[in-house]
Amino acid sequence: MLNKVLVVEDEKLLAENLKDYLQAQGLEVRMAHDGGAAIGEAERFVPDVMVFDYRLPDMEGFEVLDAVRLNRKCHFVLITGHPTAEVCERARQLGVSHILFKPFPLAELARAVCDLLGMERGAKTGANTAEGFVERRQSRTESFPLQLYDGSWVLADRRRTSASMAPDDEQLLTGE
Repeated sequence: MLNKVLVVEDEKLLAENLKDYLQAQGLEVRMAHDGGAAIGEAERFVPDVMVFDYRLPDMEGFEVLDAVRLNRKCHFVLITGHPTAEVCERARQLGVSHILFKPFPLAELARAVCDLLGMERGAKTGANTAEGFVERRQSRTESFPLQLYDGSWVLADRRRTSASMAPDDEQLLTGE
């Protein structure tokens, strides 16, 4: 049986990136992009861990946590781009043991989720699903939305475009 993770993130590219990475860790992952959808998906999917953003389009992430916690036993990982002391303290009061500040390395998310599930990161269900992860993503027709690059997340297409637009040695010498 796979361990189930619900990713609640309104930035669709980021949500897809998180989902793909967690699936590569051998987890069953679903996504929701707003609070209402997250509450409904939690009822149907029954996640073991919910990774949720603090700010969602229709409600605060803590409201989703409260609604899910009413009907389900679930662990929670807060991801936020707003690392204020107030948000962190409220998360602690609500029993959130793992808080990740955006941008964060994907390995940190996997470590937090696996810790909450009581599993080692190397312990996958079935074959080693992380093996060949980068190659599988690169062979897809769509681009990998976000990649860790020098410690921060960069849109892969933007990085490739910027590199191709960079002047070559001749342009640097002549200024043309």
